[in-house]
Amino acid sequence: MSQTNKNETIVLLLAILISLGLIGGVAFWIVNHFFTPQKSAEISLNNISPTERLSLGETRLMPGDISPVKKAGIAAFADKKYKEAVANLEAALRLKRNDPEALIFLNNAKIGDNKNYTIAVSAPIGTNPNGALEMLRGVAQAQNEINTAGGIKGIPLKVAIADDENKPEIAKQIAETLVKNPEILGVVGPYGSDVTLEAGTVYNSGQLVAISPVSTSVKISGFSPYVFRTVPSDYVAARALSDYMLNKLTRKNAAVVFNSQSNYSQSLKSEFVTAVSLGGGQVSREFDLSQSDFSAATTIEQAMKQGAEVLMLAPNKEQLDKALQVMQVNRKRLTMLGGDGLYTIKTLEVEGESGEGMVVAVPWHIESKTNSDFPRKSRQLWGADVNWRTALSYDATKALIAALERNPSRSGVQQTLVSGDFSTIGASGVVRFLPSGDRNGTVQLVKIVHRKRSSTAEYDFVPLLP
Repeated sequence: MSQTNKNETIVLLLAILISLGLIGGVAFWIVNHFFTPQKSAEISLNNISPTERLSLGETRLMPGDISPVKKAGIAAFADKKYKEAVANLEAALRLKRNDPEALIFLNNAKIGDNKNYTIAVSAPIGTNPNGALEMLRGVAQAQNEINTAGGIKGIPLKVAIADDENKPEIAKQIAETLVKNPEILGVVGPYGSDVTLEAGTVYNSGQLVAISPVSTSVKISGFSPYVFRTVPSDYVAARALSDYMLNKLTRKNAAVVFNSQSNYSQSLKSEFVTAVSLGGGQVSREFDLSQSDFSAATTIEQAMKQGAEVLMLAPNKEQLDKALQVMQVNRKRLTMLGGDGLYTIKTLEVEGESGEGMVVAVPWHIESKTNSDFPRKSRQLWGADVNWRTALSYDATKALIAALERNPSRSGVQQTLVSGDFSTIGASGVVRFLPSGDRNGTVQLVKIVHRKRSSTAEYDFVPLLP
């Protein structure tokens, strides 16, 4: 064989080997990319570390448009130019007064590097920005009030904001980060019941108090001596709805629509079924929103065939759209009741007309009769009405402030909250906790009525008289 032919053979063999290598590499990438979703989830989760999901003011977490002055304020905060940050954040709030992130950052900037007590709020920013804003407004208002009044026995309150995306695995990482930071003396949050239960294991082992303003699942009762909540459990809401059905509507047969994959939804459904049965009624059918073959039309048809007179909807946020379809298909044929997951502006905007007359159980309403001046102060601060998630986030922050006034340490906060003589005044009245960590409180029934109170909805939630 000539030297030329030998060289050509060697080149050909190298080309074949390189091609085989490339094919193998592509095949390996395809298999790993498309057929191992667990690894992909882990990689995407770790793209943003827990510390990058936390901010005192040096990083913006809320999505959406940002004004140049707010952007400049955050940049100044990151550079520890606190006076400059204060000036820019004050300007940002003049442009957009209902921005709780800006208000929290402003209060933190005013403190700078001076002595303070620090708490955190774990909110669902990445997946539910509206819910996060509702929580942050309550925390921001309580922080602003205490710092304007001179602080906690002269020491101001700092607030760290964390984005847990309302995802259990991320919230658990956030909790681990907060537990490791000795400056964090308490946490407001998390949001969803599943998330609180998962992160709560970390708060429990790390002996750091977390107070959820939103999680209602009965599984949280007695779950941990470090996990509290300012919202009444589903036990309370379910009994209020059952009592209304059996005694006010004098109806005995109900069907329930729920999501079996949600701890909150499963909890409210189970408690309602029990309460109706104990009251002499029955739940003749249960429909699971998470089923792949779920049909709103079939749900109404089968519920009516079973003799149902009432339809109780208990969706969580992820299944809200399917629940709204049920409301539309129902066309007011079955009297409707609902859990607090339906208490959203979307419900009023999308299905206000078909939902007219529906009664929903919520922990608090701004028109409820209380001795608190929170409604007036919140309107003055934000320029609009706030809802129960804001009010109970305010209550959670007020509880932590009251505990810090007594004993400003992690163990001191926990011991204060479980003591029999602890109480403080919040948006929804007196805040005190049962040994289970539950709020000793009631719920408010509201009805959807035709009344325009916002620029987008022709309908509104109005409190029912006792």
